[in-house]
Amino acid sequence: MINRELNIINKLGLHARAAAKFVATASEFKSNIQLANQRTQANGKSIMSIMMLAAGQGTTLTLIADGEDEAAAVSALEQLVQNRFGEGE
Repeated sequence: MINRELNIINKLGLHARAAAKFVATASEFKSNIQLANQRTQANGKSIMSIMMLAAGQGTTLTLIADGEDEAAAVSALEQLVQNRFGEGE
């Protein structure tokens, strides 16, 4: 199991399009992927679950990956967040 802090840095936060990209990337992996804030934990492969986190710019989330490809999953998801979900700002 790998836990990693992610800082949401894109201007619009984890909105619908960004959440869809996160879920699409997470779904490429067999590992169980979770995202958590201080109040709740969300299924990283469910767009509705991710949207319920209401993670705006500046929010810190904990990424939790558990499974055979957890390291690759964490790396890909970290890169996605660091690249601002591919949004030009």
